[in-house]
Amino acid sequence: MLTQERHNAILQLLNEKSSITVAELSEYLNTSESTIRRDLNSLDNLGKLHKVFGGATSIRQNTIEDVNTMNLKSKLNIKEKNIIGKYAATAINNNDFIYIDAGTTTSIFIDYIENKNATYFTNGVVHAKKLAQKGFKVYVIGGQLKLSTEALIGTESLTSLKKYNFTKCFLGTNGIDKTAGFTTIDIEEALVKTEAIKKSYVSFILADHTKFDKVLPVTFGEISKSCIITDKLTNKEYSELTAVKEVLS
Repeated sequence: MLTQERHNAILQLLNEKSSITVAELSEYLNTSESTIRRDLNSLDNLGKLHKVFGGATSIRQNTIEDVNTMNLKSKLNIKEKNIIGKYAATAINNNDFIYIDAGTTTSIFIDYIENKNATYFTNGVVHAKKLAQKGFKVYVIGGQLKLSTEALIGTESLTSLKKYNFTKCFLGTNGIDKTAGFTTIDIEEALVKTEAIKKSYVSFILADHTKFDKVLPVTFGEISKSCIITDKLTNKEYSELTAVKEVLS
């Protein structure tokens, strides 16, 4: 198959599936995985798709996701986020050293936290205020403020995180995929999430059912490295890859 024919076939498949893995493309096109990776790099450079770890996602999918600002996201799946947040709060014990990621689900999670004998860190500006108002001991990591997500990111954030060893961290995600792992839109936010997982003894991903089988441009963690707390799991294969708690099950 000629290069242009492969490229057209890849883009056609992405229009149908929104995301696809290198292995799937290799089998479908009867082409080596190394060739497929080169094709994806070329198409990514041309702006035809978004290359992610292990595969690619369509431009259309990521454009839709990108316009979901904090204000809009805060109004989506409220019931599910409350159920997830309420359960996640029970995982906090006395003397825990906790990191909480910026995001809408983690913001709701804070509403249910009651343990005042733990110490809290966050890169969320609003999160820090909520924790302080509840009388908790809270620290804010440094960094550049990203207004759309109200998160502190960048080199200063990473430097700050490297100083600490958390017992647990609680993170949000934009997508969860068996191959691509946990994914998000912004590279710098992804780096902060990755470092938080690295510096935590246990990491929890708080995600409602709509985040599964969805891939965004940047991978920040492998499925096997974090536990998932969700409202319900429609694809049971994820339970074979890591610990998953279905709060509604």
